[in-house]
Amino acid sequence: MDLFRKKTGMLPHGENGTTDHLKRTMGAFDLTMLGVGCIIGTGIFVITGKAAAENAGPGLMISFVIAGIACVLAALCYAELSSTVPAAGSAYAYSYIVFGEILAWVLGWDLILEYGVAAASVSSGWSAYFQGLLAGFDIHLPLALTAAFDSAKGTIIDLPAVCIIMLITLLLSLGAKETARFNFVMVCVKVGVVLLFIGIGIFYVKPANWTPFLPYGFSGVLSAAAIVFFAYLGFDAISTAAEEVRNPQRNMPIGIISSLAICTVLYIAVSVVLTGMVPYTQLGVNDPVAFALRFIHQDFAAGLISVGAIAGMTTVLLVLLYGQTRLIFSMSRDGLLPVFLSKINPKTQTPIRSTWLVGSIIALASGFFPLHALTNLTSIGTLFAFAVVSVGVIVLRKRRPDLKRGFTVPWVPLLPLLSALVCVGLMLQLHISTWIGFIVWLLLGLLIYFFYGYHKSLLNRKS
Repeated sequence: MDLFRKKTGMLPHGENGTTDHLKRTMGAFDLTMLGVGCIIGTGIFVITGKAAAENAGPGLMISFVIAGIACVLAALCYAELSSTVPAAGSAYAYSYIVFGEILAWVLGWDLILEYGVAAASVSSGWSAYFQGLLAGFDIHLPLALTAAFDSAKGTIIDLPAVCIIMLITLLLSLGAKETARFNFVMVCVKVGVVLLFIGIGIFYVKPANWTPFLPYGFSGVLSAAAIVFFAYLGFDAISTAAEEVRNPQRNMPIGIISSLAICTVLYIAVSVVLTGMVPYTQLGVNDPVAFALRFIHQDFAAGLISVGAIAGMTTVLLVLLYGQTRLIFSMSRDGLLPVFLSKINPKTQTPIRSTWLVGSIIALASGFFPLHALTNLTSIGTLFAFAVVSVGVIVLRKRRPDLKRGFTVPWVPLLPLLSALVCVGLMLQLHISTWIGFIVWLLLGLLIYFFYGYHKSLLNRKS
């Protein structure tokens, strides 16, 4: 049994002889907007408040610096591999060539969890903001339709969450270029709102609110850094788009690094202003940015923040579902998942079946099950993928120094090793329950691989 058989070609459709490949329509600007669309969202509008109140206090700004540094290191590694292996599937595709099939499957299965839980969780947050906006107009949904099933509260299904997932699925089925255009409009709205918050809030900052600066100690800062990693899934999602990018050797590194730079600066600025406006003990709310503006009696601006949050989480959902569908498309095309999921619609050039399957499953999950408690699984999954990709740069440099690279990480192996170590260090800050859930998910994936994927793999058919 050869568990470490590797792909030899760089593009999957060249590797397996199929004609199922995606249309190249996106440039560097589209990729940057895609990254900003996914990174700026729940992290700013939801996670910042709770991370400050429960973990880091005003030291949250250091948490974002630490998370940002870890992401910069990982982003450099992603930039090199995505410009070397311009194929759909992100860390899964890279691992298939660098490490072999078994680790590629583990990474793919990890990313399925990462994107799925993140999308379901964000859709619940979107629903809460949307219902709050409706309440401002004195419109209220029936209680049974406002949240996931909870017999004690009388709720049955989170209808707004289901509806937004299905609408985004419809948009994704229309094509990558149409998706990019919609994403651009929404990104402009939410970045404008974030800048509005910073512009207003900076005049209400009270340095006294930054004392004590580290109420939970530096360990709290590290814990918060691990938690806010949930917000940085975006540039991983960019790498799933490689097969739909014009000149990926040039455009992938630009998209990954520029989107990360923009978002890290915004995250740090928001955390500085937020914790300076409101005592950190009062930030444990679901809408901390809007709450901060209400705290200083800027109610109109708080309403605009709610609109921006809805736009922000819409683009996050868009990119998460996009990444999930491209990942499943890639794994299916390799035979590790049922092959019908890699069929391309000849008109839209999109993987229509995997798109609707992913959308339907996530819509049902977000509608009926309270998954917000599982968001830390997204953080651990992201960190694991980043660590493996970082090591992959070192291995591929050694094994295939001849490959054309559109971007190269400086100071190899030092920087990739540092990236992997930082990611593992942040993983160790997460609660044991998160580790248990993560390990159970990976074990389930291995069972599926040994009973199905290994035997159906295209590489198995060739051997």
